[in-house]
Amino acid sequence: MIELRHLRKEYEDITPLEDVNVTINSGDVISVIGPSGTGKSTLLRCINMLEPPTSGEIIVDGQVINDGNCDLNEIRKKMGMVFQSFNLFGHLTVIENIMNPQITLLGRSRQEAYDKAMSLLNTVGLNSKAFNYPEDLSGGQQQRIAIARTLAMDPDIILFDEPTSALDPGMIGEVQAVIRMLAKSGITMMIVTHEMDFARKIASRVLFMDEGGIYEEGTPKEIFEHPQKPNTIKFIKRLTSLTYKIETVDYDFTEAYDELQQYAEKLLIENERISDLQIALEEIVVNNIMEMTDEPQVLVRVDYSEKLDLLTLSIRYQGEHHDPKDSDNELFLEMLDEPTTDVLDQIVEPPFGIYNNLIQINFRWEEA
Repeated sequence: MIELRHLRKEYEDITPLEDVNVTINSGDVISVIGPSGTGKSTLLRCINMLEPPTSGEIIVDGQVINDGNCDLNEIRKKMGMVFQSFNLFGHLTVIENIMNPQITLLGRSRQEAYDKAMSLLNTVGLNSKAFNYPEDLSGGQQQRIAIARTLAMDPDIILFDEPTSALDPGMIGEVQAVIRMLAKSGITMMIVTHEMDFARKIASRVLFMDEGGIYEEGTPKEIFEHPQKPNTIKFIKRLTSLTYKIETVDYDFTEAYDELQQYAEKLLIENERISDLQIALEEIVVNNIMEMTDEPQVLVRVDYSEKLDLLTLSIRYQGEHHDPKDSDNELFLEMLDEPTTDVLDQIVEPPFGIYNNLIQINFRWEEA
């Protein structure tokens, strides 16, 4: 068990951690989320004493480890850490990267270290890469090797500091799959991540950090579906909403579509549905509203409800009155057909239309 009591970390010009109090029990899988700059990574680095706290106590199995009276090397053997960067030694092969810490720090024989390394490479699905060098591997593969190296030390807890943030989108899933497998095995983990769907699905507890400490704590359902405190509510709402303000005919829709793609990846929304959303956005805004004026005043918001599995495209237009249903664009009118699913029974406000039964479209005109 690890307990943090009144943990504080000060730098010369900033204090990311002011008063952190939390207990990590054996078998916990804790996701640490929150806005950037709220001390999430600093918290992990304080726990394993890479960053000694300014004040407060870090207690591991009943022993205070930041009072100068314990062997930090022995304590760190109990705590594995996986960083954003992979930190593999480029001049060593994959298997040597996993073997060497075992031999140097744990005193294992080369054969023992080799057997352990090969077993773990099999676990992370990379035993065929044992004699390759890191430069031969993709980013996702390198991170899986880094995880195997950490596991080789038989830690009591693994601290993950944004383990997928340096990866291309296509590689994130393979690393998350390994971490999910470890979570099922019962190993204690603390994971700082900006991948909210992953944070929600993997965790037994979620810590939301803000204002220098653990601002709100609860189960994934409590934090993601029923947050209680204002900053948490605002943060969670922002995760599932995307807003655009269009005030010029030269608006860069390419950038907007890129943001939509990132939004979809975070929430695991299928590419086909995002493509449909882009079509709807283009037909309503670009091919209708923006054809009428040189000074558009359009507010676009995209929302996703996981409970309903429904995307909502809300468009608020200010200016000359315009009824989109007057359009002679057949594709656009098709988007506004009456829905054929029962999903409307669960929607409080009736939508303007439903496109492909999966995208709710709301449209509101306001007088300028």
